[in-house]
Amino acid sequence: MQPLFANTLFPAPSDPVSAMVFFIVVFAAVGVVFLFIHLVMGSVIRPNVPDPEKLTIYECGEPTVGSAWVQFDLRYYVVALLFVIFDVEVAFFFPWATVFGKANQLANPALDDAARQAISKQLVPSELSSETKRRLGLTKAVTGEDDRVVNISAAEASTWAKIAFFDIAIFFSVLMVGFAYVWRRGDIDWVRAFALHKEPALDPEKPLEQHK
Repeated sequence: MQPLFANTLFPAPSDPVSAMVFFIVVFAAVGVVFLFIHLVMGSVIRPNVPDPEKLTIYECGEPTVGSAWVQFDLRYYVVALLFVIFDVEVAFFFPWATVFGKANQLANPALDDAARQAISKQLVPSELSSETKRRLGLTKAVTGEDDRVVNISAAEASTWAKIAFFDIAIFFSVLMVGFAYVWRRGDIDWVRAFALHKEPALDPEKPLEQHK
């Protein structure tokens, strides 16, 4: 007799997308519970004895002056946003460099079979099920042993390396176009040059006597 939630609670091993979503949900739930448990425990256990000295402002070392509803310079937001955009984009270079380097190693025809087998095994997606790997031709079944990874030939690896190179070249070109655009607009400069932004010419103000 199968458990009641055997087919509904846990995703099937042959469905990697559902498995990934399941683990993301579990990770998020555990993180939220872990956070709120400590907040609740702290509010219950720690003593609460406020006094004027404890209630003073300590964040910046001095009392605040004026209202907190002030208008900040938009430059803070622009610079932070540009940093996040380019920082995240540059992070994509690391996995690409790993795959590109291994593809270049496999493109060497003089590489021995043992090294080719080890590198080919590293390029096989680990989240795929054994059945999916066999269906895609990444592995083959061996009697009495675990599935064996199909070696990537030197010609296939060379094609992969060329495609990866042109792919990252296009990606980097688009990134540089965006960088040149924000540079041309002056968004990277902390103190923006207002000489490029000319205000329209205004007519000289007439004396008060001429308005009558």
